[in-house]
Amino acid sequence: MLEIKDLTKYYGNRAAVYDIFLNMGPGELIGLFGENGAGKTTLMKCILGLTGFKGSVTLDGEPITRRNIARLSFATSEHSFFPGLSAKGHSDFYREHFPRYREKRFKALMDFFELPLSTPLRSFSTGQKNQFEVIMALSQGADYILMDEPFAGNDIFNREDFYKLLLGILEPTETIMLSTHLIEEVSGFIDRAVLIHKGTIIGDKKASELEDEGSDLMEYIKKTYNYRPDRVAKALQELEDGGR
Repeated sequence: MLEIKDLTKYYGNRAAVYDIFLNMGPGELIGLFGENGAGKTTLMKCILGLTGFKGSVTLDGEPITRRNIARLSFATSEHSFFPGLSAKGHSDFYREHFPRYREKRFKALMDFFELPLSTPLRSFSTGQKNQFEVIMALSQGADYILMDEPFAGNDIFNREDFYKLLLGILEPTETIMLSTHLIEEVSGFIDRAVLIHKGTIIGDKKASELEDEGSDLMEYIKKTYNYRPDRVAKALQELEDGGR
């Protein structure tokens, strides 16, 4: 169990995230949703210990340290690999440093995305680099896999096929937290939705609960965020009135 208690992170006088309480159990597929600047990336970086924060993050009751950090992995569009190293070189590096490295999964995902093994990563396209980030996060052997907008630069066909593939390869002990704006695409893939707004959690609901309520993910998000469907019409009317 990954437990987050009273997590707060300030940048200067601004709280990027605050008063976060969140638990993630084995085998969950969690969607983390929120507008730009809501705190999604900051929350993930706090979980991974990539930035300082107040509060606590524990894994099975233990703080995140060098002893258990390998149980967490991160796929980010910031491209955190070695640009001069090939995909094969990365695989060799991971095999040496991560005892639970999944080489068969690595090879299968490389084949799926049709990525070259011997080409330096700096020559990959943006979409290919993002695909490779996902591949390494899934191959590391981690129990908790955090993905921050991992599909930027990828076409819809690659994304849809990947969702199906992911459901087929994940083991019951593997948990994924996926931050994305592609809400409708992942609505049939995730089994829990966590909503963050202005740095704090404002919603946390399982897909099964939404189904029991006769609702869907998009309806739940719009209702929780108090979305106003007339905001576009009002803005256009104000612009029109102002131009007279």
